[in-house]
Amino acid sequence: MYTLLLIIIYLAFISLGLPDSLLGSAWPVMQQNFQVPISYAGIVTMIISGGTICSSLMSDRLTKNLGTGIVTTVSVLLTAVALFGFSTANAFWILCLWAIPYGLGAGAIDAALNNYVALHYSSRHMSWLHCFWGVGTIASPYIMSYSLTHSSWQNGYRVVSMIQITITIILILSLSLWKLQKANASTKQEGKSLGLKNALKIKGVPQLLLGFFAYCSAEATVMLWVSSYLVRTRGMEEEKAASFAALFFIGITVGRFLSGVVSEKLGDRKLIRIGTSIIAIGIICILLPVTTNLFVLSGFIIIGLGCAPVYPSIIHSTPNNFGEENSQSIIGIQMASAYIGSTFMPPLFGLIANHISIQLLPVYLIFFTLLMIVMIEKTYRIVHLKKETISFE
Repeated sequence: MYTLLLIIIYLAFISLGLPDSLLGSAWPVMQQNFQVPISYAGIVTMIISGGTICSSLMSDRLTKNLGTGIVTTVSVLLTAVALFGFSTANAFWILCLWAIPYGLGAGAIDAALNNYVALHYSSRHMSWLHCFWGVGTIASPYIMSYSLTHSSWQNGYRVVSMIQITITIILILSLSLWKLQKANASTKQEGKSLGLKNALKIKGVPQLLLGFFAYCSAEATVMLWVSSYLVRTRGMEEEKAASFAALFFIGITVGRFLSGVVSEKLGDRKLIRIGTSIIAIGIICILLPVTTNLFVLSGFIIIGLGCAPVYPSIIHSTPNNFGEENSQSIIGIQMASAYIGSTFMPPLFGLIANHISIQLLPVYLIFFTLLMIVMIEKTYRIVHLKKETISFE
C-alpha cells in the first residue's frame, strides 16, 4: 500500500507540472491569434495565480476536512477542465475566464501534496517528486511544439487536458489509499489552523515568505518569457523557441534527480546555497556578449539546474524549522506567497519588455536571486538562534 500510494503521488506531481509550461511555449503564436500585446500573457498568469493564492490559503482547512486524496483529485479535475476550456477559446477574454478554475485547482493540490510529502517522506523523495513535476513541464513544450508544427496550439492544450483527465481517473480509483493515510495521520497534525496573522508572528516566517516569493518570481518569469526572449533577442522561429523553452525544465528535472541523490548527505540549507550559486552562473552565461546561441541556451539549462533544489528544500525544511503541527498552515501560506510572486512579477516584466526591452530579462532575474539569497539566509539564522535559545533554557 505504501509503495502504491507513493507511485500515485509521483503521478500527481507529473500532473502538477504538465500545465505550467504550456502558456509560455504557445504564447508567441497565441498572441498573434488573439491580436493582443505580448504583455497580455501576464494577465492570464495573474488570474491563474490569483486563484492559486485563494486556494492555497484555504488548503489547510480543505485538507483537514476532506483529506489529501479528495483535494488532489478534485484539483486535477479542475485543471483538466480548464485546459480543455483554453483549447476552445476564440477570444482573449474567454482565455481569462478559464484561467479561474485552472488557478483554483493548482493552489490546493500544491499545498496539500507538498505538506504531505514534507511530513511523511525524506528530502530525497521530496526532490525526486519535484523532479517528476519537471517531467510534466518538459513534456508540455514538446507536446505544444509538435501541435504547432502539425496542427494548432489549441490541439496542444487538448492533448494535455486528456492526459489530466486520465490522471484524474487514476486518482479516483486510488481514493481508498488516501483514506488509510487520513486514518493513520498523527494527532499532531489535527490542531486548529494557524491562520495568516498567527503564522506571521512566528519568528522567521515573514523572511521565509519573502525569500520564497523571490524564488518563485524568478522561476515563473523564466517559465513564461523564455520562448519570447529567444524569439525576440535571437530571432528564433516560434516552433523552435517553444521546444528550446524545455531546456529550462530539463535543467530543473535533472537537477532535482541529482539533488535527491545527495540530499541526505548535504541537507536542505546546503542544497539551497548550492542552487542559488548555480543560478548566478546561468544568468552570467545569458549576459555574455557573444553572437552564438550556445551560451544563452546553456544559461537557461544552468538556471534550471540551480532552481532544482531550492523549492523542494524550502518546503521539506518547513516542519523542522517551524514544527510539524504548524507545517500545513505555513506551507499553505508559503504557496500563497509563491503565487503572489507568480501573479505580479511575470506581468511586470511583460510591461518592461513592452516599454523598454525584453533583453532586460537576466537583469530582472539577478534582482530576485539576490533577494532570495538574503531572505532565506536570514530565515535560517533566526530559526537557528531560536533553537539555540530554547536549548539553552
